[in-house]
Amino acid sequence: MSTEIETEMQYKVVFNHEEQYSIWPVERPNPAGWQDGGKQGSRTDCLAYIKEVWTDMRPLSLRQHMDGQK
Repeated sequence: MSTEIETEMQYKVVFNHEEQYSIWPVERPNPAGWQDGGKQGSRTDCLAYIKEVWTDMRPLSLRQHMDGQK
C-alpha cells in the first residue's frame, strides 16, 4: 500500500543556500532555507532531474573556498 501512495505522490525539487538538492512533497511548504528547484513530478522524475543537475556534490561554500585557493 505505501508503494502505491508513493507512486501517486507528487514531489518538487528543492535546494538550499549551499546548492544541495532534495525532494519535497508538493503540497507542503518548503522547509526553512530551501527554495524551489524548478522541477515537479513523481519521485523518480525528481530524483532523475537532481542526478542530472547536481553534478558537484560539494557544498557551494567549499567550492568557492577551493576556487579561491587556485
